[in-house]
Amino acid sequence: MSMPPDPSKIQTPEEMLRVAREFMEALPHAKALNISLDQLGDGRAEFSMPYDERLVGDPETGVLHGGAVSALLDSACGAAVIAHPDNGGGTATLDLRIDYMRAATPGQALVAQAHCYQVTRSVAFVRAVALDDDRDRPVASATGAFTFTVKP
Repeated sequence: MSMPPDPSKIQTPEEMLRVAREFMEALPHAKALNISLDQLGDGRAEFSMPYDERLVGDPETGVLHGGAVSALLDSACGAAVIAHPDNGGGTATLDLRIDYMRAATPGQALVAQAHCYQVTRSVAFVRAVALDDDRDRPVASATGAFTFTVKP
């Protein structure tokens, strides 16, 4: 797998979205979970993951496993950091807290919306939410800290 291009060299939002999609498609876990990048820009990212019976955590109810939800949220948060206008490099998860608020509705896709709302010279702070078709009641929320490098 090749490394993504230097974010400081990407010129347009369209180019950033294309590069981010190509990078996500190369990640084995994103492929296995069928995670896709839907929107990216200005410190925000939206990812989606279709319902898949292989990812069910409770066969009796058909509810998705929390690990799949966690991977979706972590991926969206990292992308939001990379998409921050001041980002001068890649990122890695330092800390991620996920609060599971309710079971995801069986049969429904999940969407993760992440926002990188604060950065320092070395740490970015992100909030995210995972939603199914009921957009008023989140499935899970996340807060995290990620490595960050300010553009030179």
